[in-house]
Amino acid sequence: MAGSASSLRRTLGVRDAVVVGLGSMIGAGVFSALGPAARAAGSGLLVGLALAAVVAYCNAMSSARLAARYPASGGTYVYGRERLGDFWGYLAGWAFVVGKTASCAAMALTVGTYVWPGQAHAVAVAAVVALTVVNYGGIQKSAWLTRVIVAVVLAVLAAVVVVCLASGQSDAGRLDVGVPTGVGGVLQAAGLLFFAFAGYARIATLGEEVRDPARTIPRAIPLALGITLAVYACVAVAVLSVLGADGLGHASAPLADAVRAAGASGLVPVVRVGAAVAALGSLLALILGVSRTTLAMARDRHLPGALAAVHPRFQVPYRAELAVGAVVAVLAATVDVRGAIGFSSFGVLAYYAVANAAAWTLSPAPLSRALPALGLLGCVTLAFALPAASVMAGAAVLAVGAGAFGVRRWVAARAR
Repeated sequence: MAGSASSLRRTLGVRDAVVVGLGSMIGAGVFSALGPAARAAGSGLLVGLALAAVVAYCNAMSSARLAARYPASGGTYVYGRERLGDFWGYLAGWAFVVGKTASCAAMALTVGTYVWPGQAHAVAVAAVVALTVVNYGGIQKSAWLTRVIVAVVLAVLAAVVVVCLASGQSDAGRLDVGVPTGVGGVLQAAGLLFFAFAGYARIATLGEEVRDPARTIPRAIPLALGITLAVYACVAVAVLSVLGADGLGHASAPLADAVRAAGASGLVPVVRVGAAVAALGSLLALILGVSRTTLAMARDRHLPGALAAVHPRFQVPYRAELAVGAVVAVLAATVDVRGAIGFSSFGVLAYYAVANAAAWTLSPAPLSRALPALGLLGCVTLAFALPAASVMAGAAVLAVGAGAFGVRRWVAARAR
């Protein structure tokens, strides 16, 4: 039987870590999140993007500091446990695993919808199986495939930006910044756009597989975030200049609609391929992140201990990966969860709230605490600015997790 050892091999350098972060962030979100964000913020879309970037930067810095101190698989689950206590670490891990498992199924279905709409569920299952096999073969294979995906997606996004800005339909007047929907609309847009930035946590989640983590992770996280922000800003400006805030808000496929409006209908199939590839990249990174957090929680017996095993040859948490892949495949085959994962955004913000609270405890210096404090405030504000249904679903998921933790503690105490 593959061994019971539970330590992973450090093979990722700065470039690999940045690519993993980019693969997580520059995913399907940029092809779809701009529309709902524009509906919420109107012409304040760019303000919402900037606000999301500020909160993401604070979270990234907190995550980088914590990952350098605790370079183990699990990310905020580990940081919360070490700095705040078992409950807060568990709650962060619970929010991440449950929310991101649903996100995995949603990304798989997105791939299926773009590749073969009539057989979306079958294609989704095939995508999950294929990427689980890639991840099983080792983190370097996953990093290599992520490089290819990132290159394809960046090329497609660059084409969209050039076509839109060079077209006769581009009008700088449509970029006029305002907040006609009010502060609430801008905050809601920031919450939606923040979800597209959240992949930088994948670098921290893979901390046990990064070489020289104290040096690599603090460099890789802000670099990946900065590149992503630059890409998102360019895409948002290009699409807004063609469609305007109102047109963007009502677009079902914002980037495809933008290139069509710019007079380049021939590029629409390329954009669809780019969206499918981006969704594959998001799915690959999500499976990586969920399996590593599952590994960490299994080590502490918050999940079945058998999931903590690491393959002696490939050095991956193979049982956790197979379990995550199986659950996601079943969801992708049987349920359309794309419209039912609003709680995922809430869960991600709750996850980072714990990360910022943990980073707050690292140093008593006021300057060192400024970014974690701003990040914590931003996470809480954006979480409760999300649509009411998302807040209620997210709160319910956290409540179930907290109840499970309490029951487990009670059973353990009775057994003594």
